[in-house]
Amino acid sequence: MNVNVAPSPSINSPAPFPVNRRSSFAGLPNLILLRCRKTKVSIFSSSLDRKIRATRSIVAAAAVEMKEAEKKTSNPVRIVSIVGEDSVSPLSSAPWLDVMLHTAERLKWVDEEFEMIVFSDNFINSQDETVNRVGNELDRADILVLVAVSKEGSVNWIQTNSQNVSNIIWFDSSSALRNKLGGILIETEKRGDIFSSLLPFSQSKKLNESVEIARTVSEAWERHNSDDMRFCLLVIINAYITPVSTLQNLRAKGFSTLNCMVTNCGPQILNCLLDPNCRKALQCLNQCSPVDQVCNYRCIASYESQYLEEFSLCVLQKNNCLELDAKIPEKPHVPPMTEFRGEILSSEIAEDIFVGWLGTLNWSWRVVAGQNPAYDQFPCQYQLYYRGKARGSFWYEPVFQVRTLEDNLVWRRRKYRVKRGKVPGTFQFSVLDNGVVSIESWTIVDVSDDLSWGLFHYHGAARVAGQSYTGAVLVSPDGQYPAERKKDRLISALDRCGIKEWELFNVDNCSCEGPPLGLPEGSSLHSKIEVQEGRTHSSV
Repeated sequence: MNVNVAPSPSINSPAPFPVNRRSSFAGLPNLILLRCRKTKVSIFSSSLDRKIRATRSIVAAAAVEMKEAEKKTSNPVRIVSIVGEDSVSPLSSAPWLDVMLHTAERLKWVDEEFEMIVFSDNFINSQDETVNRVGNELDRADILVLVAVSKEGSVNWIQTNSQNVSNIIWFDSSSALRNKLGGILIETEKRGDIFSSLLPFSQSKKLNESVEIARTVSEAWERHNSDDMRFCLLVIINAYITPVSTLQNLRAKGFSTLNCMVTNCGPQILNCLLDPNCRKALQCLNQCSPVDQVCNYRCIASYESQYLEEFSLCVLQKNNCLELDAKIPEKPHVPPMTEFRGEILSSEIAEDIFVGWLGTLNWSWRVVAGQNPAYDQFPCQYQLYYRGKARGSFWYEPVFQVRTLEDNLVWRRRKYRVKRGKVPGTFQFSVLDNGVVSIESWTIVDVSDDLSWGLFHYHGAARVAGQSYTGAVLVSPDGQYPAERKKDRLISALDRCGIKEWELFNVDNCSCEGPPLGLPEGSSLHSKIEVQEGRTHSSV
């Protein structure tokens, strides 16, 4: 998309983040952060209280209206995507056509009513009915997405036949094309590069809102991953066509949110504002779209502190001032493996598989690659699974590096409680991460008999942050990719997750000195599987 608006230096590059660490602030709207920063100690003033009381009835009426609107069945959303013939994406050089077809499938995980039809621009030269079909689809389209379209004939045909489409966005395409959001053209200077400068903003509120949405979409697309590509489309659907439940935190409650914060969390707000690190976190978050998980979690991982945790624990977890309620995604449905080394998989064996190499090595697994762009890219990810002192308890502790926004390399560690699911090979993980509880459903999709590699899939949600997510991690004992001879089995496992191999991000495991590993006293490891000298065998 040829829109560039001086992006914040803290968000401008891809975020190297991994699994299992969910953003406790990703649902925090910019409105809250702006008001926290601007009001500071005066946030407790009586005049503000009077304003809050005066607006309660208005906010309440608006909230009721909003909830009633969201109860209505969502309208079908029709998207047409035209892709340059034989064009190659930056996602491991996968063809753009394959990427957009896969994006169309992933849109239906969010809502079955979201339909995207993908065409190669070679239809322009076809002698059949394809040209008429594309034209008919454009007549009904809510959104037109153009990717890597540069041929003059294709550009001219699109310009002639897309006049009635209200939303048009283009990426990596000819600068002769024009972006349009909500029926408003987003004017740019035609300089021939991928991102051109926005012309001076109009005083029109509607235009400025469209420019801000264009900014969000542009920054997400430039991260070049499948999650953010789908996110771009969802942002436009949410803004101009129909509410998207997973983006509900774009619709904040205004003064009702502020009232909740002031009434319940005054000391925590003040402590955060007075602490340099916590204040930096809020300032960083204020520059992110409230639904941009990559950007938000990058801020959290860079500036996490006790005061930030206390702030989010009070504002989000204890009092749910945003009034959000994200749910764990149901799709894709991913079945667990059913047997291991010739035995029917039991919950005990599944736990042992998670424990993996711990005991022989100082860790259970190392992450080779992951799918989720916000959480699966941190360097040097170590996984520690173990049984606790209490009977039946099981724990997971990820240890990972973060390169902060100030370019410091630091280690982080989290602690998850793990409970068995109803089906062996499925588990429920829970963690208090920076003051917010995340609940995740994990599945052991496949693991080789010799424990040389494994694939784990997850669905999760931070309920009070209004955030839900899915992802997967490929693991091995040394952080290296599985041998080529095992690739067919790995591809099959990824297919069961609805993931293409080109979606995975390779984890940087090059400089991992001094990870803070180790287990709590009284921990125990394998119950039925033993791992000795690089070989595994069942003890039963």
